[in-house]
Amino acid sequence: MQDPLNPSLTDEQRLQYLIAGISDYAIYMLDPSGRIASWNAGAQSLKGYAPQEILGQHFSHFYTPDDQADGLPARALAHALAHGKYEAEGWRVRKDGSRFWANVVIDAIHDEQGKLLGYAKVTCDVTQRKQAEDALRESEQRFRLLVQGVTDYAIYMLSPEGVVTNWNVGAERIKGYTHDDIVGSHFSRFYTDEDRGAGLPAHALGTAAREGRYEAEGWRQRKDGSRFWAHVIIDAIQGEDGKLLGFAKITRDLTEKKQAQEALEQAQLALFQSQKMESIGQLTGGVAHDFNNLLSVLASGLELLSLSRSGSDAKTIDSMRRAIDRGATLTQQLLAFARQQPLQPETRSINRLISGFESVLRRAGHSGIEFEFQLDPQAGSAVVDAARFESALLNLVVNARDAMPEGGTLRLETAQVALAEGDVTGLAAGHYVRVTVADTGTGMTPETLRRAFEPFYTTKETGKGTGLGLSQVYGFIKQSGGEVLVDSAPGVGTTITIYLPAVGTQDREAAHGGSETVLIVEDEPDLLDVASALFISMGYDVATAASGQEAKNVLASRDVDILFTDIVMPEGVNGIELAEYTRAHYPGVKLMLASGYPPPKLGLEGAQLGNYTFVSKPYRLSDLARGLRSAGQGGPAS
Repeated sequence: MQDPLNPSLTDEQRLQYLIAGISDYAIYMLDPSGRIASWNAGAQSLKGYAPQEILGQHFSHFYTPDDQADGLPARALAHALAHGKYEAEGWRVRKDGSRFWANVVIDAIHDEQGKLLGYAKVTCDVTQRKQAEDALRESEQRFRLLVQGVTDYAIYMLSPEGVVTNWNVGAERIKGYTHDDIVGSHFSRFYTDEDRGAGLPAHALGTAAREGRYEAEGWRQRKDGSRFWAHVIIDAIQGEDGKLLGFAKITRDLTEKKQAQEALEQAQLALFQSQKMESIGQLTGGVAHDFNNLLSVLASGLELLSLSRSGSDAKTIDSMRRAIDRGATLTQQLLAFARQQPLQPETRSINRLISGFESVLRRAGHSGIEFEFQLDPQAGSAVVDAARFESALLNLVVNARDAMPEGGTLRLETAQVALAEGDVTGLAAGHYVRVTVADTGTGMTPETLRRAFEPFYTTKETGKGTGLGLSQVYGFIKQSGGEVLVDSAPGVGTTITIYLPAVGTQDREAAHGGSETVLIVEDEPDLLDVASALFISMGYDVATAASGQEAKNVLASRDVDILFTDIVMPEGVNGIELAEYTRAHYPGVKLMLASGYPPPKLGLEGAQLGNYTFVSKPYRLSDLARGLRSAGQGGPAS
């Protein structure tokens, strides 16, 4: 075929001119041994060699020294010969020694008989493309290293359906799943059962897909089932055509921050409540004092009227006097809340106060209420006004009764607890006697719970209560150096917890001025008087009982340091049984036994005798002193 523009050119000549005119590609021929047989303008431009400089040279001249030493040129020709074609990329060297990244194609050329004539070689400079790819690859690597190096954030990708496709070390640290645990799983497994049931995972992805971003906070679950408070951001990732490719998800654990914020809010709420109660208390105290003065004037006036008026007015005056008495009671309750009531504090065993008052507390309930008393023998003592403490307990029991009109369980517990700083707001670290009154009644709403200690606040019907019961308890306990907590929920019941500073042995002795109390149990009146006089002469306070049962009542109602009991008593509990009872229920009490019979006669021998200090009748002052020393308790100074 001839070129119509130049009929004299053959096809071969036209091809040669075409190849020679290409400047962007190096196109040249190699003989079967790899020597350069032709050279186009593109080869001269790309590699820097003029035809006369390079024709007849081996094509390996363009390879780096390392590739030449590795035999890469020979392998390239061998591959082209065996497979008809060889294609690769790699570094090549120009005439000036500079390097470029080349895309290389070598084709084996055969004649019609299949004889190898040589090779056609096409080389293209793709350095810029490689640099761009290397830059992208390096950027991606840096990004991967950055993401994998972040430990405070969970950063990972999701498919459009929400399946986890990658996982960084921050995600593993926060959520507990390894890469192999989680990749391929749906991200909804991190949500709580409640949130999954509410469709929150689907809502989050839907929002991100629709708006491009989703941000929220909420509870999430770790692999071990524990929960943490998470701040979550989900960004939609879209291609150039706008198609959704997936989501980028970032999660941060804010549990500590949330806890700190909640603690701050609780502290602010407690401060506000304390300031409010203090303000109400000051106002209430002032009103109560003034009202008391007015009542005093009225009471004095009534006394004068009762002397000067006729008997026909006596009923009216009595009604007025009863009204004044009720007003006086009201002012005492208000003063109790305001922490301005006069107290008569003394060191008392809390258990004994409760035991001695138990019958009254039970009578305050009704037949449908089951009482449970769980008094820890180690609960200890506190400095309280016994009468006010009993009144506070009665208030709590009456409230519990009213909350259980259909019946229920009322539990009263004591224990000694060691509180650290901050365990109970407003209380310093130390040992406290804890008294708990819990019922299974109707419980309180959150609003009622917040206002439970406010004076005159009540949920009872008009005329059924003054709203001063809990406020009176609150004021008395606060005035005694303690604290009152309320825990309640509708349908669950209410638990009132009282904390009073515990008094140790040394504190108790100081409160008693160094004296101790001896309980003398003796059924013979004359001997009881003699024993009392002897102990009093040694500086002891004395309590007496004529029987074992009476002694138990005394133990329950007041503090006793030493039990001195006759062994043989005519009926009921004998001295040994009383001593065993005391040891079990009041382990801090020292035990001394007395009898006119020798120990063997009484069945006290060996180890059992060693459990007690024994004094023989008739005893003298010196006998009692030795017995006290034997009991490990010397008599106090007179």
